[in-house]
Amino acid sequence: MNQQQSYEGGCACGAVRFRANGPPMRVGMCHCMTCRQVHGSAFGSYAMFDRSAVTLTGNTREWQSSEKGRRHFCPLCGSVAFMMYVDREEIALPIGAFDDTGLFEPAYELWCKHKEPWLPRGVRPEYDEERAH
Repeated sequence: MNQQQSYEGGCACGAVRFRANGPPMRVGMCHCMTCRQVHGSAFGSYAMFDRSAVTLTGNTREWQSSEKGRRHFCPLCGSVAFMMYVDREEIALPIGAFDDTGLFEPAYELWCKHKEPWLPRGVRPEYDEERAH
C-alpha cells in the first residue's frame, strides 16, 4: 500500500496549523523586498503546494502583498502562516513554519536583484525578478 507523506507546521504560537500531503510542486527562495520585510530576514523560503493538498486550521488575517498575492498571518503572534495567489491554485508554505527541519531544499532563487551581496551566488538557478511558473 502506497502511503503518501504528509508535512505539518504552523505559526509560532500554534494557533494556526497546516498539513500538506505529498511532495511540493516546487521549492524556492525569494529575495523580494516584501519577503525580506515580512520575514525580517534577507530572504523568504517557500514550499509550493497545490491548494487541494493542504489543510488549514485556525484563524488568520489576510493582506494584499502584491497584485495577485495574499499573505496570511496569525493575528495572535503575527507570524507568517502562508501565502495564496488569486490567479493560481497553489499555496506557499514558509519552510521555517514546518515542524521538522531538513524537509525541502530550494531549487531556485527569485528577485536576486535584491539579494544581499554576502550571500553565495550560483548555488541554484537565479532570476533577477519572477520566473515563469
